[in-house]
Amino acid sequence: MKIDFTKNSDGLVPAIIQDAQTRKVLMLGYMNQEAFDKTQETQKVTFYSRSKKRLWTKGEESGNFLKLVSIKNDCDNDTLLIMANPSGPTCHTGTDTCWGEENIASFGFLSILEDTIASRKANKDDEKSYVASLFRKGINKIAQKVGEEAVETVIEAKDNNDELFLNESADLLFHYLILLQAKGFTFSDIVKVLESRS
Repeated sequence: MKIDFTKNSDGLVPAIIQDAQTRKVLMLGYMNQEAFDKTQETQKVTFYSRSKKRLWTKGEESGNFLKLVSIKNDCDNDTLLIMANPSGPTCHTGTDTCWGEENIASFGFLSILEDTIASRKANKDDEKSYVASLFRKGINKIAQKVGEEAVETVIEAKDNNDELFLNESADLLFHYLILLQAKGFTFSDIVKVLESRS
């Protein structure tokens, strides 16, 4: 890996730290060649601290180390993306990230959809909401809907109409997310089970 430490006069390159599991950006630090070498040698992310004017291994005081998973450089060879597994909060303020966010997995639109489903579950009395009506009818009705959508997905899988297959697949996933929440779980719980099998 070629890193251009000469591009900046101080010999430092930005190092973006991302959680290897959740993909959440945890912090930004700076590395010189010595910090990069020590990170690889110890497998603990080490920076050059601009305030302390020395190498600084994240967690050396708090015990909240960043265990190295991988390092990539960008197209200009002057910025690093470091995947790591944090052992505790990353920020010195005690938060998971330096932006005050929780370090939880996000599945993009699926996470937004799950939040919407949770909102409908919390407001079961909303007469206009289809999802709220399912929660009012209870677990048996929700499970029945998942079964119906599964059968319809299988039927469409055997035909050649991709649009119908994709629409039935979306209906199945949607109702499955509702079922998960009815049982007190989320998509991330299923991901953990799959990860444990890999």
